[in-house]
Amino acid sequence: MSDVPQLLNAIDQGDPHAGDLLLPLVYEELRRLAESTLAHEQPGQTLQPTALVHEAYLRLVGDQKDAHWDGRGHFFAAAAEAMRRILVEAARRKRRRRHGGDMKRVELVDAPAPTADDTLLAFDEALTRFAVEDPLGARVVELRYFTGAGHEAVAAALGITVYQAGQKWTYARAWFHNALGE
Repeated sequence: MSDVPQLLNAIDQGDPHAGDLLLPLVYEELRRLAESTLAHEQPGQTLQPTALVHEAYLRLVGDQKDAHWDGRGHFFAAAAEAMRRILVEAARRKRRRRHGGDMKRVELVDAPAPTADDTLLAFDEALTRFAVEDPLGARVVELRYFTGAGHEAVAAALGITVYQAGQKWTYARAWFHNALGE
């Protein structure tokens, strides 16, 4: 840490490489400062200590030509203030209307989703009912759903036109939506 004052002076003098040399010397202390600062924040804070350190460091050493450091203590005090400003800006950004700031956050209850087996069995049962009503449509659904074939491949496999394959698929989707309620 004895090099920190010399590097701060070099930054004041406009040395472009001094900032690169300073970061490894002060990084751990800045990280501890960031962790301490974030420990006082409310749950839901998405800013991580590393990001806070990097943002604060860029503000302190970045393109500021008029920055003058009266030593190590002054630098870390300015770092703490920069971190506070970054957190305040982030909080203000979250409260903006475009980020949902005027909305109330509510906990959503997780309803158990049907298992894949239940869904597949319901689909199979509906496909069997659909095959009675429209056998060709059921073949289109099988090819589209289980093989991922497009309209052209379905038409070639079943010997129908691409238009007819598309029409059967559209009708089948509406029928299954109604039958399965999804």
